[in-house]
Amino acid sequence: MKAVYLHGIRDLRMHDDPMPKLSRPDEVLIKMGAVGVCGSDCHFYERGRIGHFVVNEPLILGHEVAGQVMEVGGEVTNVAPGDLVAIEPGIPCRRCRRCREGRYNICEVAVYFMAAPPDYQGAFREYFTWPADFVYRLPAGLSVEDGAMIEPLAVGVHACRRAEIRPGQSAAVLGAGPIGLLAMQAAAAYGAYPVIATDVIPFRLDLVRQLGAEALDASAGDPVEAIRDMTGGRGADVVIETAGTMATIQQAMKAVKNGGVVVPVGLPPEDQGMLPVMDMLQREYDLRPVFRYANCYPPAIAMVAAGKIALGPLRTHEYRLEETDAALTLTITGKTEAIKVLVKP
Repeated sequence: MKAVYLHGIRDLRMHDDPMPKLSRPDEVLIKMGAVGVCGSDCHFYERGRIGHFVVNEPLILGHEVAGQVMEVGGEVTNVAPGDLVAIEPGIPCRRCRRCREGRYNICEVAVYFMAAPPDYQGAFREYFTWPADFVYRLPAGLSVEDGAMIEPLAVGVHACRRAEIRPGQSAAVLGAGPIGLLAMQAAAAYGAYPVIATDVIPFRLDLVRQLGAEALDASAGDPVEAIRDMTGGRGADVVIETAGTMATIQQAMKAVKNGGVVVPVGLPPEDQGMLPVMDMLQREYDLRPVFRYANCYPPAIAMVAAGKIALGPLRTHEYRLEETDAALTLTITGKTEAIKVLVKP
C-alpha cells in the first residue's frame, strides 16, 4: 500500500508499505476513504513538534479519518465488512479510574493517539487496522467525507457538553475556523440562542452567516463590548474559545456573564501571561478547559444524521494522497479560502 511519511520539516515522502493484517480478534481492517487535515498536522509539518510531542522518526500524519471496513476480527460485532465508518483516533488504557468514569480522554495511564509521536502512525495511507471499540458505523446518507469530519465535530460537541449548554442560553464562539464553525453549530443544536461567532476573515464570517449564526468582525472594534451589546449588556452565558491565542482567551473571560462558563479549546503556542484570577473570583464564572473529547462520536454522528449540523459548506478542497504536501500547504497559507481540506487516499 501507499503511505505518506513526514521525514523532517516540510519533508514528505511516499512509501510502499506492506499491507497491514489483523493481529487481534477485536481489530478491524479499514480502507481509507477521506482524511481531514488538522492544525496539528500542520504544526508537525512546519515545525516538527507540538510541545513535548517531537517527530524523531518518520511519521504518518492524519487523524481525522473515515473509510470502509474490509475485514473484522473474530470478536467484532459492532461493524461488518462493507460498512462506512468513522474512526476515533485515541486509544486509552480502558482500566484506570478516569477511563472507568467515562473520562477516557484524560486517562491516567496514557492515550495512544493516532499521528502523535511516539504512539501510532496516522491515516495518510491506504489501509490500517484499529480496535473496533473506536470504530463507528455511519448511518445511511452520511459519506466518508462526512465521516472524516466527525473528529473535529466531536471537539465542538465536547466543548458544549463541558459548558452544559441549555436551551435559551446565549453562546459566543471566538474564532471561526473548522473547530469554531463546528462548535458554533453544536451550540445551536444544544439550544443556544443567540449564537455569536467572531473572526477577522470575511470569508469565514460569511460562512458564519450562511450557517445561521451571528457574525462578529473582531477587527471592526472591541469584540467584548460587541458581545455584551448583543446579549443585553450581560455577556454571553457560555463563551467557547477556539482561536488558541492568549488575546482571545482573555477576551473570552471578559465577554462571559457573571456566573457564566468559559471553555478554552484552542491551544496557544505556549503558556503566556497571567489569568485574571481576581476577576474570576469576583464574577464567579467557571473555566472548563477541553482536551479532545470522550464519548462524543455517537452524539456527533447522530447530530449530522438528523440534519442539525451542516458539514458540506466547510469542505472547501480535496486532494489525492500523492498531493498531501499541497493539502497541508493550503491549510497553512489559505486562511482566506480554505476551511476543511481533505485528502482522499
